[in-house]
Amino acid sequence: MAMTLEQLQEKYPGAPADAFGDSPELANQLATLIIAGKKVASCGALHSWQAQETRPEPGGYSIILNGQQQPVCVIRTTGLFLTRFDRVTPEMAMLEGEGDLSLDYWQQEHQRFFQSAGYFHTEMELVFETFQLVEVV
Repeated sequence: MAMTLEQLQEKYPGAPADAFGDSPELANQLATLIIAGKKVASCGALHSWQAQETRPEPGGYSIILNGQQQPVCVIRTTGLFLTRFDRVTPEMAMLEGEGDLSLDYWQQEHQRFFQSAGYFHTEMELVFETFQLVEVV
């Protein structure tokens, strides 16, 4: 029997629960990549990260939700660092595990994501997070 969000929050006190992506379909896709071990990193705009009530921190846990807002796995943050959109490397893009793993794909999709959120600039600051899969629920 799968654990409920409430059970996971008891097991991992203070762990934020959220989905990656900007649509239910993308959230499902990205959660699947995490579970498969292909996605071990993510990034977000610094100003959005600062506005979060509960932020990932090295050693901390996060509950990953799918597109239906159901918990599917738990990750543990292994690192956080600041970079800029135009300084993301091919290796960093590959860690995100998306598409064909290329920097071109990463730039295209992340530019689309940030533009749809209303804030894109090639020099925008990003928080880049690396993580490991802890538990599949």
